[in-house]
Amino acid sequence: MTERLDENDRQVRPFAAWLQEQARGKTHRELSDALHDLVAKVRATGKKGTLILKVVVEPLDHDGDAMKVTDAIELKLPEHDRPASVAFVDHAGNLTRKDPKQPELPLRRVDDQKAGNA
Repeated sequence: MTERLDENDRQVRPFAAWLQEQARGKTHRELSDALHDLVAKVRATGKKGTLILKVVVEPLDHDGDAMKVTDAIELKLPEHDRPASVAFVDHAGNLTRKDPKQPELPLRRVDDQKAGNA
């Protein structure tokens, strides 16, 4: 196991540098594409969305020097509202567009000629 540095001597590598190398750059590319898609969909819908990166680190050996690093990307894009419609319940319990309580008006044929052109 490698020797740990004193807190004052510690040099933290930037997360962005690690991210560009993770999975040979695939994670960084996928996140970039996902963020671009998310921004476009938020602009189009006016609703919020989320992009989540999950990083899992686990030891590969007993010394603790080799690590297995996996990641998962979760993208939740907002959607446009779906249009609603009005429906009524008929006597059998089924949905219908016609109001069963509304009486139907009798139909009659209307002459095609305009009034006064007889």
